Amino acid sequence: MGTADEFAGRLEEMIEQEKSDFLKRQPRSRELTERAKKDLVSGVTSSWQSSDPQPVWIKEGRGSRVWDADGCEMIDFHGGYGAGVAGHGHPAIVEAVSRQVQRGTHFAQPVEDAILVAEALAQRYGLPKWRFGNSGTESTMDAVHLMRAITGRDIIIKVEGSYHGHHDSVQVDVHVELEDLGDARHPNSVASEGGIPDAIVQLTRAVPFNDLEALEALLNEYEGQVAGMIIEPIMMNIGIIFPDDGYIQGVKDLLHKHQALLAFDEVKVGFTTRPGGAVEYFGVTPDIVCVAKALGGGLIVSGIGGTEEAMGGIDDVYDQCGTFNGNPLSMAAARANLTEVLVPENYAKIDGLREIMVSGLRATIEEFELPAYVEAIGFKGCVVFSDKKIRNYRDFMEWDDRFSNVHWFYQHRGGVFLPPWGKVEQWMLSVQHTEDDARRFVDNFAAFAKALRS
Repeated sequence: MGTADEFAGRLEEMIEQEKSDFLKRQPRSRELTERAKKDLVSGVTSSWQSSDPQPVWIKEGRGSRVWDADGCEMIDFHGGYGAGVAGHGHPAIVEAVSRQVQRGTHFAQPVEDAILVAEALAQRYGLPKWRFGNSGTESTMDAVHLMRAITGRDIIIKVEGSYHGHHDSVQVDVHVELEDLGDARHPNSVASEGGIPDAIVQLTRAVPFNDLEALEALLNEYEGQVAGMIIEPIMMNIGIIFPDDGYIQGVKDLLHKHQALLAFDEVKVGFTTRPGGAVEYFGVTPDIVCVAKALGGGLIVSGIGGTEEAMGGIDDVYDQCGTFNGNPLSMAAARANLTEVLVPENYAKIDGLREIMVSGLRATIEEFELPAYVEAIGFKGCVVFSDKKIRNYRDFMEWDDRFSNVHWFYQHRGGVFLPPWGKVEQWMLSVQHTEDDARRFVDNFAAFAKALRS
C-alpha cells in the first residue's frame, strides 16, 4: 500500500487542473452564483451549499439522476445529504403528496396520517411514543431539552467531531482544531461558531468516540450533574466511523449507572442503515431517538421518539411545539415512504448495489495500492483515504482531504454528483438507482486511481 505523502505533488497538480475543467463545464452555475450573491448571503441558501470553487445549481431531478443549470446529466449520489432514499419523483411519494395538496397543505391540527407514521416508527424502533418536527436540528434540540427537563440537570455530553444540528447546546467541539480541543482524555469545550455564549458552551462536555474510559471519567467528574448524552451510533458527519464492538451498549450502561439518559442522533443513520436504524443494527434501545432526513422521502419532516418514561416528559415538564409539526404534506410523504418505499425488497436491492460498489472500489484500491479503505452500510458508504483505521475525530483530522477533493471532481466529470464536502460526506444510494449507476461510480473511481498513479 502506498502512503499519502507520495501522492502530495500529484494531488496538487490534479486539483488545479480539475478545478479549471469544472469551471469550464459550469458557466450557467457561475452566472447564477454571481447573481445570487446580490441578495443571498454567500450566494446560497445554506452554508452547507457553499463549496469551492462554486456551488452546483440543480434544475431538475428524475429517478436516480439530476440535471444542473448547465444541462449536465448526473447520477445523484449526493442524495440531499441523506434525505434521498426514494430518489426523485418516486411514484408513491408523488401520488401521496399530490392527493394531499388538493385536500389542504396546512392545518396546524393533527391528521390521521400522523398516527400511521407514528405506528410505523414505533414498530420499527421498538419505542412507543413519538412527536414530529421539521428538521434534524429541531429533533436533536428537543432531545437535549427533554433530557434536561426530565433529570433537572444541566450538563450534556456529546462526542467530539459530531454534528447534531445548529442549536447552541450542540455546536460545541464540532469542526475544531486539535490544539483547541486539548487533551484527548479531557477535551476542552469549544464553540464551533460565533454567537454562542460561553456559559452555554461549558454546559456541553465532549468525549472521544470509542472511548468508554473517557466517558466514565467525565461522568464521575460531574457526578449528579449530567442530564444525558447525545450520540450518533455510527458517526456520519466525518465520513463513516463504526463503533468498536460493545461500545454502544457500554455507553448506555454507563449513562444509566449515573442516572443519565441516552439519545441516539439517527438523523443520518435512521432508515439508511436498517429499517429500524441503529437501534435495530446494534440491538441497543436508547431512551430517545432523533430521526429526520430519510423519513420524509424528500419532504421536510423530523421525529423524536422514546420510551414511555422519557416521552412522558413532554406532558409533564417540556412543551414540544411547532406550527408545522405533523404538517399534512410531510405526514403523507412519510407514510408513503415508510410503507411503500422503505420496504424489505428495496433494502435487499440496496444490499446488492452496495456490494457492487464496495467490491469494485476495494479491487481498485488493491490494484493501485492506494492508502485507502471502504466503509459502507445500507444506502451509504465512503472511501476513507487513510492507511490506518479511523476510530474518532482526532484520527479523522489526520486524513488528507486532497484525495477526496480530487475524487469528487473525477466523479463529477464522469457524470456522478457527490456532496461537495470532500472527506466529510458519503455517497448515498436510492431505491431508484441501478446496477449501471453503481458501476459508473466504480469506473470513475478507477479512472481517478489510474490518474493518481500516472
